[in-house]
Amino acid sequence: MMRKAIYLFVIFLLPLFVMGQNDTAFQYLKTIKGDIASFTVDNLDNVYILNSRNQLKKLNANGDSVAVYNQIRKYGKVTQIDASNPLRVLLYYKDFATIVALDRFLNIRNTIDLRKHNIFQVKAIAQSYDNNIWLFDEMENKLKKIDEEGNLLLETPDFRLLLSQSFSPTQIFDQNQFVYLYDPKKGIYVFDYYGSLNNGIQILNWENLKITDNSIYGSKADTLYRYHVKDFVYDEWKLPAPLTVGNIFNFTTTRLYALKNEELFIYSFH
Repeated sequence: MMRKAIYLFVIFLLPLFVMGQNDTAFQYLKTIKGDIASFTVDNLDNVYILNSRNQLKKLNANGDSVAVYNQIRKYGKVTQIDASNPLRVLLYYKDFATIVALDRFLNIRNTIDLRKHNIFQVKAIAQSYDNNIWLFDEMENKLKKIDEEGNLLLETPDFRLLLSQSFSPTQIFDQNQFVYLYDPKKGIYVFDYYGSLNNGIQILNWENLKITDNSIYGSKADTLYRYHVKDFVYDEWKLPAPLTVGNIFNFTTTRLYALKNEELFIYSFH
């Protein structure tokens, strides 16, 4: 692919960044087949598979089953799995505004009913670096940090005052001493650990967004993207032909995971 210069618009800055070459080879590793409705991965390449019955299974990097969570009926459908900390996995049940924290063997550590803390409408949650929880309260339009008991630790001002526009993040990430909130229609806003706005990145309409180390990954149609946060370098690759339609992707620093028709394809890349 020809190298070309494009601009990424960031609040207060318009830094120049360069399109990476399309010379990265994807190497097929394996396929996991079965009843797979959704999945996520952690930074150790453990895979967490959610089946159509809401059962969660943990597989290690070799594909061996190491744990199962079977309490599948109490809170309805799992709407988010956060495995960014392999020692504590969070399940979020949006319909019941409930967070269940599991240990590395998928045993229940504790449960938080957000409604008991006057939080009723939340799309996205995330683990924080200090084992607390970030969430975005849609009713108050605030990023909040709570502890494992659901107690409020900090909150931002109302985003409608902070950004002078509505904002509805679908994903939250705690990485590299910053908190990233992603609204596909508005982009990414970056906050420090005290809840102060640091900057914004106008990455729009990326699907399957994932932030690992200093890179932001995402996809559109048949293309995989990577944006380097520190140096503003932006790479893209055409996906392998079998993966170009109707996939759910996830990423680690060395692997691409793609779910298609209840088959989870695993590729290495660099």
